Amino acid sequence: MKLKIKRLREDAKLPERMTAQSAGYDLCACLAEPLTIQPGETEKVPTGIAAQLEAESGYVLLTYARSGLAAKHGLAPANCVGVIDLDYRGEIFIPLHNSSQTAYTIQPGERIAQLVVTPIITPEIEEAGSLDDTARGEGGFGSTGSR
Repeated sequence: MKLKIKRLREDAKLPERMTAQSAGYDLCACLAEPLTIQPGETEKVPTGIAAQLEAESGYVLLTYARSGLAAKHGLAPANCVGVIDLDYRGEIFIPLHNSSQTAYTIQPGERIAQLVVTPIITPEIEEAGSLDDTARGEGGFGSTGSR
């Protein structure tokens, strides 16, 4: 399988795995100048790239936080996990949210998120008048206890 990447701007960096065992490809900010994200704010950060997987591949592109940015600086995607549908050909943006109490400045070319190729299953939807009973039933949000 091939993951095609199109640079939309000359200064855009191609996604890159930083180690041989990395699951994700790092995505970089494609900025003309540094961008400061204030505490509690969200900014859509451009990557300067578009991507394409084979149309019938059975895979999807997902964007995730970089653990260092999230743990050390409170910066993580506002949508938690971004879904890049197989038919989307526009620029990939990462909506970074600053949940810390300190402003953070993203530098041009800084690694801001991870791109992961993941298999998907899209079953046919069947409307049902009832669902099978289980021991848990409709219990949710802590119904199984905390320990």
